[in-house]
Amino acid sequence: LIGTHKLLNNQVEFKDLGLLILDEEQRFGVEHKEKIKTIKDNVDTITLTATPIPRTLHMSLVGIRDISEINTPPSQRIPTQTFVLEESDAVIQDAINRELDRDGQVFLLYNKVESIYEFSSKIKELIPNGKILVAHGQLPERELEDKIYSFYNGEYNVLIATTIIENGIDLPNANTIIVIDADKLGLSTLYQLRGRVGRSNRMAYAYFTYKNKVLQDSAYKRLNALMEYSEIGSGYKIALRDLEIRGAGNVLGKEQHGHMEKIGYELYAKLLKEKLANDTFERECELDVKLNAYLPDNYVEYPQARMDCYKRIAQISSRQEKLELEKELESVYGEIPQEVENLINIAYLKVLCKEIGAFKGSVSKMQARIELGGLDCLKNEKIISSLNTNASFVALTVENNPVLIFDKKVNTAEERLFQVINFLK
Repeated sequence: LIGTHKLLNNQVEFKDLGLLILDEEQRFGVEHKEKIKTIKDNVDTITLTATPIPRTLHMSLVGIRDISEINTPPSQRIPTQTFVLEESDAVIQDAINRELDRDGQVFLLYNKVESIYEFSSKIKELIPNGKILVAHGQLPERELEDKIYSFYNGEYNVLIATTIIENGIDLPNANTIIVIDADKLGLSTLYQLRGRVGRSNRMAYAYFTYKNKVLQDSAYKRLNALMEYSEIGSGYKIALRDLEIRGAGNVLGKEQHGHMEKIGYELYAKLLKEKLANDTFERECELDVKLNAYLPDNYVEYPQARMDCYKRIAQISSRQEKLELEKELESVYGEIPQEVENLINIAYLKVLCKEIGAFKGSVSKMQARIELGGLDCLKNEKIISSLNTNASFVALTVENNPVLIFDKKVNTAEERLFQVINFLK
C-alpha cells in the first residue's frame, strides 16, 4: 500500500503489517512518529531521507537505530553554486535574466500565500519578458496539478511558489532557485529546496536571500551551513549541523529541545558517554605523561583529516585496533613521527589501565606510577603473572590502594612509557 500521511489516521487498519517504508522522512513530525509506534508492535521500518531530522539522526549515532549512507551522486551531476545575500530587486532581476538567457526555468520561492500574488505582480514588472506562474497549497488540487504540468511542459519559465515544491518535483530544465526570507526556513527545508535545481548536467544556482536586518544567531548558522556544505551529497553533514543547532530532543517522548551548538555534537556525545560510564562505576584512568604527543601539521596537512585522526586515536580500544591504525597512518601519511607514536601509545595505555582497574597514572623518565582501584585489583591474573616476571614492585598507599611503581633506569620518557605498556599488556 502506497499512500500519504492519510495512512496514519484512525480509519486505516492493517491486518498484518510487517514492513513500513517512510520516504522523505523529514516531512513526518514527532506526532506522526508517535502514531507510527502505535500501528503495530515489531514492524520493520526503513526511513529514507537526504536530511534526517535531529532526533532520528541522534538515535542512529548513539546506536539505537542503524544508519546507512549512499554517497554516490547520479552521473554527470554538478554541485549547485550557492549564494547567501541580502534581498534586492537587482539580485532577483539579474538571477532570473541569467537563467532565461540560456532558455532555462526558475523557481522563485515566496512562502506567504496571503501576499504571493502581490509579489508576483512586482516580479512581472522586474521581468517583463518572463512567463510567470503562481502555485501554492491552497489552490484546488486539479488546478495546482495543471499548473505544475504547464511549468513542466515549458509553457512558463518562472514559477513563484511556496514550500510545496520542496519534494517530488524533478525538472531538469529548472536550474536557478531564489528563496525569499531564507532565514525563516529550517536548514533541512533549505537543503531540500536547493535540491530542486541541478538535476541535470547543467550548472545550477541557488540564491538564499534575507531582508535588510541583523540575522538571529541560529538563522546565521543555518545559512552559513548551506554555504559551507555545497558539494553533492552533503545532506548528512547538513543534518549533523542541524542537530547541533536545534538539539536532539527527547528520544522517548514528543518534546523537541536541547542545546549542543556551543560544544558540537561529537563532544556532547563524548560527555554523555562519560557521564553514563561514571553512573555505572566505570572510571576513566587519568594519565599524566611527560611526553610530546600530538599530530604535526606537516604530517597530517588538512585540519579536518587531523581531527578525524585524533578521534580515531582516542577511540582505540584494543591492541588490534592500535596496530591497524598505525598501519593505516603509515600507508596514507608515511613513517609515523615520534610525537604521533607517543599519542597512540598513551591512548593504548589508557585501555590497558582500564583493563586492570587502574584509575590514575603518571609517566616520566624518572618514574612511572599506576594507581589501582583497590586491593581486589591485585587478584588480576595479568598483574600476578607480570609481577612474577618483572622487576617492578607494589607499594600500598595510605588509602589502601596498591600502586605499581616503575623506576628501573631508562634513557628517555618514551622508553619508560614502552616499559609500562609491555608490563600491562
